[in-house]
Amino acid sequence: MIVRTTHLEILSKDQWIRRFREDTGLDVRECVVKQPRFNRFLYEYVGGDWRWVDRLVWPAKQWQDYAANDNLRTFVGYRAGSVAGYYELQSQDGGSVEIRIFGLTPEFVGQGLGGPLLDSAIENAFAWDARRVWVHTCNNDHPNALNNYQKSGFRIFKIEEKPA
Repeated sequence: MIVRTTHLEILSKDQWIRRFREDTGLDVRECVVKQPRFNRFLYEYVGGDWRWVDRLVWPAKQWQDYAANDNLRTFVGYRAGSVAGYYELQSQDGGSVEIRIFGLTPEFVGQGLGGPLLDSAIENAFAWDARRVWVHTCNNDHPNALNNYQKSGFRIFKIEEKPA
């Protein structure tokens, strides 16, 4: 099987197409206290249906080093008191912020929350002084992931294909 990874970017707030809706009931909060086990739980929960397996082999120390780093911020979206999705933002040299992880929990897929959650990610990335916000997706992600990013104004800058 070939894994096709598409890299996308937004280079300014003017490029961003906001998709916020008032009626979603989505409440996004930053996890200010670093909790590596929570990051692992979210990764497995959100990515379980999409073959996100790369990080599942990480030992506790690797999760600790990753999630506790000052250049990583974790945000969780809640709806009706339940985890609806999450994203991680990672700042990089040169004013880039990567949406490192982005996704919804299985119970909330298909309920119109992808756009509003992505708005939150883009807004928080620019608020973190990003001059460029970027993300990647692959054919192991939700089939609508690429479309979701493009609807928000992301433009493709690179496509890679590698054997799985």
